[in-house]
Amino acid sequence: MYFCSMLKERINSLYLFFKSSNFFRGLIVTIAILIPLTTLIPMGHSDYAISIAIGILLNAPSDIPGSLKRKINSILISIALTMVVTFIVAISHPYFWLLLAVIALLSFSISLLSVYGFRGSLVSFSGLMAMVLGLTTKISDTPVWIHILCIAIGGLFYLCISLLSHWILPKKDEDQLLADTLDLTGDYLIARGKLITQKNTREENFKNVFQLQTQISEKHELLRELLLMARTKSGRTHFDEKRLLIFISLVDILELSLANNLEYHKIDALFKDHSQHLQKFIDVNFVFGNHLKELAETILKNDKIPSKGSLLLALDQANSAIAEYVAVVTLPKAREGAIILKNLYDYLELQLQKIRAIRQVLSNSELTSRTTLKSSEAQQFITTQDYSSRIFMENLSFNSPIFRHSLRFAVTATITYFFGTLLEIKNTYWIILTLLVIMRPNYGLTKGRSINRIAGTLIGAVIAAAIIFMTQSTAVYSILAAVSLTFALSLTQQNYRWAAVFFTTTIIFSYSLLTPNAFEIIQYRVLDTAIGALLAVVANYLLWPSWEFMNLDRFLVAAIRCNTDYLLSIKKFYRTKEVMDVSYKVSRKHAFLAISNLNAAFQRMTQDPASKRKAWEPVYEMVTLNNTILSTLASLGSFIQHHKTTEASDNFITVVDHIENTLLETLKLLDQKKELCPTEQEALILAQEKLKNSYELLVEEREKELNLGHSPIKEEMLLNLQEAHLIYNQLIWLKNLVENLKSTTHKYSSHVPE
Repeated sequence: MYFCSMLKERINSLYLFFKSSNFFRGLIVTIAILIPLTTLIPMGHSDYAISIAIGILLNAPSDIPGSLKRKINSILISIALTMVVTFIVAISHPYFWLLLAVIALLSFSISLLSVYGFRGSLVSFSGLMAMVLGLTTKISDTPVWIHILCIAIGGLFYLCISLLSHWILPKKDEDQLLADTLDLTGDYLIARGKLITQKNTREENFKNVFQLQTQISEKHELLRELLLMARTKSGRTHFDEKRLLIFISLVDILELSLANNLEYHKIDALFKDHSQHLQKFIDVNFVFGNHLKELAETILKNDKIPSKGSLLLALDQANSAIAEYVAVVTLPKAREGAIILKNLYDYLELQLQKIRAIRQVLSNSELTSRTTLKSSEAQQFITTQDYSSRIFMENLSFNSPIFRHSLRFAVTATITYFFGTLLEIKNTYWIILTLLVIMRPNYGLTKGRSINRIAGTLIGAVIAAAIIFMTQSTAVYSILAAVSLTFALSLTQQNYRWAAVFFTTTIIFSYSLLTPNAFEIIQYRVLDTAIGALLAVVANYLLWPSWEFMNLDRFLVAAIRCNTDYLLSIKKFYRTKEVMDVSYKVSRKHAFLAISNLNAAFQRMTQDPASKRKAWEPVYEMVTLNNTILSTLASLGSFIQHHKTTEASDNFITVVDHIENTLLETLKLLDQKKELCPTEQEALILAQEKLKNSYELLVEEREKELNLGHSPIKEEMLLNLQEAHLIYNQLIWLKNLVENLKSTTHKYSSHVPE
């Protein structure tokens, strides 16, 4: 039974892979490459065919999800860059010392294009790939200018193929991103549930939650570009409206998940002997998470949506658990736990509304709500990349990780080519190619890719050798080379180790078509990959390393600043009771993104050698505190947004002002390494006491009602109790968090030099 279940799951995963946009894009690139090869080679124009295929392969990397305009521009820039680079390397090739200087200059300058974000890094990769291929022995007997022209034709041909595929399936990227985001959000809900139940592994679960949060925010950024940018330019179609509503619901689900903010040690103590009641709420998290994952498959398979019965049943059981808890523990002892469970229930009920909104869109029902976002407002949610020369100039400094990486790659590539030529190493360009695909600004990522590259190359070499040993059929080699290339291109972003396996088999089968000595090719391929991987790791460690602690301050500053803005938006909304405006959502988006960037930086820091993790303990505490602060803010904002609340009191404003000032003082500590200053406490203590008294007065009033026999609680009383309890507890906890952050930042500043 277990075996059948596992087999069914594997088949389903494989089916989803074949339906994915990654596989579709890999297939498109392979088809584009095969067209010139299969049409021109039989006609006797193999040189032209190979050059055009190289042009396709060089310029395909820039074809990534995003707006159509950015995609076209990046491919066109890539074409121009690869042409220029190919020409420069070609005319320098006969002159060894000139070629060394060209390698150094091109490697450094092209690598610096990565300062323009992910698209810039892909254009940079294409340019560097053109340089590496230019170092090979003569590719064809055609003149250089014809070879360059064919590269341009290949790039333009691929652009046309890409635009044609976009015209045929214009929304495939959107659907894939929505499905990926639904799947990750489902994992996130499940991971949040584990934080409560799995006390012994809570620290590891926190790290998993941080990582998922980062991945979700990255998907949100891509979806904003795809859904909002297209909408501002071409108006709103019914399809776009539906996808935008799903995206908005996903953002709200993330906020609500963050809002489910619990003092875990307090929860552990309160429900120590009553975990069965709390478990009902955790079960809802698991049911909701798995349902979102099923909806992700629904989008990719274009299938019927799953039943909502499990959602309603799980929520109903959670609601019953509140009454059971009160009956077992009895009032007044059960009051605090019951209020916590009631707040949890309200949060889960709101989550269900968002999930049902997604279900309604996917069921093709008539939309009951429409987005009212104007084009000018939509632009505020799109993170635009600055492509000005100012960004390039600002990064011409050792303070820039990209500058260090560019210099490191240029030096390593130049030295490798020098000694490779001196020692007459066959196919030195393979070593430099390995450097190119493995070396990253971060040491940990470079080390991880090196391990995966070596493992993938070895596995691919064994597979290819076994097939070559069994058959010498060129037809088999041709088919396997094409299939391997498709899988390699499809898996590059998903699973680098398996991508390396298929890239290796592609290269070996391709060379086997040209030379009978295939086993020699395998031998050199494995050896050169190992040398390149080793050089990449050593260079990252020794040559101007950019350890993550050196760059952490800017991520901490951004996180604290964005959390402060988010706090002020919540304060404004609580005071004015206005309909939720764009400024609140924009500040929320910036806070989510800043925390995700901080989490990603911390994750990179964990991959650095232990000796290079400066001030590790305060850093970990600061990252955790910033995440908890964001969760607490989301809890406050979500409650105020979805509940009828009373007027914001002066006491609330006093505490919020203190929190804001503490955050600003923390920023000064990071920016200028100033000493701590004493703060005024009298007004703050008085405000705290009054907030606490507000809750206690409501409790006393409720006690009087119970004494008079009024057991059923009025809805207004329940709402007031919930508000007073949540506002007081979350606000005081937030105050304690930011004060801890301030003192931890002071400790961190004393450990890390300016």
